[in-house]
Amino acid sequence: MPTRAVDAAAYLQAFVLSGVVTVLLTRAYLKAAGYPQLGGGGLHVAHVLWGGLLMTAGLGIAMIFLGGGPRMAGAIVGGVGFGLFIDEVGKFVTTRTDYFYAPAAGIIYGAFALLVVLTQAVRGRTRLTPDERTANALDMVLGGVPGGLTARRRAAVLRLVRGSGPATEEAVVRLLDAVPRREPPPVRFWQRWAARGRRVVAWLTARRWLIWPVVVYLVVEPVVTVVAVLVDGVTGELDQQREWGAVLGTSVAALITAVLSVRAALRLRRDPADAFRLFKLALLVDLLFGQIFNFTVNQFGAVSALAVDLLLLGVVTAEHRRLCRQVPPAD
Repeated sequence: MPTRAVDAAAYLQAFVLSGVVTVLLTRAYLKAAGYPQLGGGGLHVAHVLWGGLLMTAGLGIAMIFLGGGPRMAGAIVGGVGFGLFIDEVGKFVTTRTDYFYAPAAGIIYGAFALLVVLTQAVRGRTRLTPDERTANALDMVLGGVPGGLTARRRAAVLRLVRGSGPATEEAVVRLLDAVPRREPPPVRFWQRWAARGRRVVAWLTARRWLIWPVVVYLVVEPVVTVVAVLVDGVTGELDQQREWGAVLGTSVAALITAVLSVRAALRLRRDPADAFRLFKLALLVDLLFGQIFNFTVNQFGAVSALAVDLLLLGVVTAEHRRLCRQVPPAD
């Protein structure tokens, strides 16, 4: 069986984030520039070609160089390439090569949603065997031979081999002694901004006053969506809608979300932990299914709704964990 990487989830996360940012920046730039074309004389160099080139470059970086740094760089470069590739999916699922094909936004969102699910699955189940932990520790040590290892990286190596046996631990300590020490790199500006962003999110998810507005929103919003679709159907507004399948999908997802949210609200007093589990499930239904159709109907204007859903998911998850910690263990 192949040896799993301890930082696999981090590599996948970097791939997904760089891909998402690339799609959003590409769409924003093309709209601002009036959708220019590179080429002439019947030729058009589509950015899907640059995407393929960057994905190849990302694979090449990961295959040629040792260490976690090159793997992370390969994941980011490959993610940018994947973003440029998937951004043009509308051209390859339509006979008229339509970049503006409405369901393309939903397809793009669905692809990244699946990658996020994969990332979370890897993050939750990467419980390495002692041999795998030792292999990852040795990989870190070998990657630090040319430039040295920081104190933080050395501590990570020692944590990985802890419990692997006295002989293995002693051998790894000897290897670490042979590797030069290196000062940690200076903090980059984007790292400072990312840290501030994490602190803001942590502060928001810890606010007790935010819980009840979130609960009210989770109950009211999907119900309003379902009612609005029914009203549009009665008044004939839906007759002007071209993407009937997406509207139906949005309505079904909103109905499921509404049922789960109302059921959760009814359980709040009796079992708050289970209620927030249902709220979390309702949000996941909307994120993994409803937003696919929402992006099809509203295109990339649905990004704001996605951001709200992610913030709500953070608040609900934090409250669910807090309530679960308060539940006494069963006898």
